[in-house]
Amino acid sequence: MSIESLVLVANDKGGTISTLRVEGKRFARVAVSEVGAGCGTFAVDRANDLVYAATRTPHPAILTLRLDRETGALTEVARREVSDPVAYLTLVHDTLLAASYHGDWGASYPVADGVVGDPATTLHARRMHAAVVDPRGENAYFVSLGDDLIAQRAVAVDSELVELSEPAVHCTPASGPRHLVISGDGRNAYLLTEFTAEATRFERLEGGRLERRETAWAFDRDSGLHQGAYGADPLAGHLIWGADLALADGERWLLCTERTESTVVAIELDEPGHFTGRPVLSRTEQQPRGLTVSPDGGLVVVVGERSDRASLYRIVDGALAPLDRIEVGRGPNWVRFV
Repeated sequence: MSIESLVLVANDKGGTISTLRVEGKRFARVAVSEVGAGCGTFAVDRANDLVYAATRTPHPAILTLRLDRETGALTEVARREVSDPVAYLTLVHDTLLAASYHGDWGASYPVADGVVGDPATTLHARRMHAAVVDPRGENAYFVSLGDDLIAQRAVAVDSELVELSEPAVHCTPASGPRHLVISGDGRNAYLLTEFTAEATRFERLEGGRLERRETAWAFDRDSGLHQGAYGADPLAGHLIWGADLALADGERWLLCTERTESTVVAIELDEPGHFTGRPVLSRTEQQPRGLTVSPDGGLVVVVGERSDRASLYRIVDGALAPLDRIEVGRGPNWVRFV
């Protein structure tokens, strides 16, 4: 069983992580592991077959799970309780980064032999929704949906985070910045907003600072969607509800999900990673909270919070060509190739 063939899906409402295998053009269900309700994010240590997963019950915590690649089972080996549920986890070297949406904080934790230590640094901003690092692990970026900003830090020794010369880059007010992804060469960072479904490209300057360059729409503009807002019901008001994004097909496309109309918009990128102005729209699983791209960039998995299923696609000139579909559990909202 190769690294590339395994996919993990976190099922928030079901409290499980499903292990799937991709065999050619099809899914195969390998295992389902109970981890606790509210499992909505995880980070993978591939070298040591460890998965760090956040749960809400019986108390908010970060679990360390050992992955058996033969059976697909996940076994708990350590647990660290935290003050609030965690919305996003990223592992960089021996540091685990966390963002808590409900706790309004981001943090860095040292990790040793799978054990998550005391937080080295904590920062505060409203509705933290993502914590990501550049490919070399030098800079960390924490996205605050409530304060419309991206906090910028350097990752120092002992998992400490140090403010850059510009501690934060500000986004369009009331846009709700949500998730961020950085290009493999580290030159560009791409942000998706929740309330306007705008994809914004930032250039990474010397020292890791982000500078805004351009923006593109990432939703079905013929659907009559209106701008979303914190606390509003997106489905009742037919409001924009951006969610996740990923780079695909040799970083030729930026894929962005929108949950109200259940779409994935692929924004074409040129060789330097700039927007070309060409979007491609695909329909997908109902309420597509999460997606992931295979290591070779050619396969895409999208999970639907309201469909309880995952779909496997091949990306063809920006369009998602369906290959297979499988039930994974209740409320799937996070998925990764491992």
